[in-house]
Amino acid sequence: MPQHATSGLHRLTRTHKLSAAGVAAAGAAALVFSLVPGGDAGQGKSQATAVENVKPVAFSAVATAAKTQQATISQQADASAAKGKAEAAAAKKAAAEKAAKAKAAAAAKAKAEKARAAKAAANRSEVRTAIPAAAPKPAVKPAAKVYPDNLDGWIRESLDIMAKKGIPGSYEGIHRNIMRESSGNPMAINNWDINAINGTPSKGLLQVIQPTFNAYHVEGTSWNLYDPVANITAACNYAADRYGSMDNVNSAY
Repeated sequence: MPQHATSGLHRLTRTHKLSAAGVAAAGAAALVFSLVPGGDAGQGKSQATAVENVKPVAFSAVATAAKTQQATISQQADASAAKGKAEAAAAKKAAAEKAAKAKAAAAAKAKAEKARAAKAAANRSEVRTAIPAAAPKPAVKPAAKVYPDNLDGWIRESLDIMAKKGIPGSYEGIHRNIMRESSGNPMAINNWDINAINGTPSKGLLQVIQPTFNAYHVEGTSWNLYDPVANITAACNYAADRYGSMDNVNSAY
């Protein structure tokens, strides 16, 4: 194939070139000598003279032919080597250009992907800005418990406060003692017992004197001794400390 032939020419060395030139020179010499006329013995001298006259010319022609052929072979080898180098350089250049194009294409693709991602992120940000998140709903505060403004409501409200403060007592025990002490009148006052004589009359639903109310007042209730809830809660706090619970009180305490 042409590629193999080119490779063979690339491998020609100077020794090969000279050997080929020698062969060509030998062939030319043989050709010259074959042209010398033959004859009988009588013509030997004239033939020898002719040969002597032709010999310098023949060898000069052989040398010229060998040099010409050697130059031709050398030129062909150099041309083949130059062609091979040119082809190799062209292939290398083409490969480099192909690699550069591939690299540029990859870089352009990556840049385009990055631009698309940035645009998508910007669009998502715009959507979030355009549609603000719903504000969290405020915690629903339980409605304050409402108690009726009567003896039942006062006792129940006092029981709820007592439960938070850890004061024992029951609805029945509180109601029973209220009915005995004041008949359910929050403004009741005793102006005839020993407390009244001593200047500290008993007052309110559970007939509490002021010093006892002050000492056993429960935080979160009114400081008014006549306030029904404050009076009940303070009296139950005193009874719990003195008797264990208002439930255990069945007479004046």
